[in-house]
Amino acid sequence: MTSELLDQALVEEATKKSGLIWVRGAGAATARAVWHAWADGGVCLVGDGAEQPLGGLADGGSAEVTVRSKDKGGRLVTWTATVAELAAGTPEWDAAVAELKGKRLNAPDGEAMTARWARESRVLRLTPTGVTSPLPEENLAAAPLPSPATTRRPVPAALPRLLSRRRKHK
Repeated sequence: MTSELLDQALVEEATKKSGLIWVRGAGAATARAVWHAWADGGVCLVGDGAEQPLGGLADGGSAEVTVRSKDKGGRLVTWTATVAELAAGTPEWDAAVAELKGKRLNAPDGEAMTARWARESRVLRLTPTGVTSPLPEENLAAAPLPSPATTRRPVPAALPRLLSRRRKHK
């Protein structure tokens, strides 16, 4: 097997199995974690509107996709993709949305989400170009961005007593 075929197989299998991928559009400073679906040899994304932000990804542009290991969490492969925006109602859009709606967790509008996607979101397809990046020699870990979603606070003083009481009564 040639190196190109091995790279293609690694890109496809790693991306299919990963729940999140990190995508950085051309000109973007940092990569953004996004959920996705793999279909017909490429990654399908839905975003903007009420969905995940897809800033930096433009139709006809390029993107860098990084896939992590599901077991260890470390980077497995980084590959380059071409970006195509799919027009709502086309067979390509319908096929991508069919894959994506099965992966969308906790949609606020259930089965009506595909109509909402057609109205207010973009559906993108990232197709691998065949170019992969070598693994870096240095550590590329970055501190997480500040977010109001963090809830780390000290454990309440009474919690250990409450938990030990619960175990005794079982």
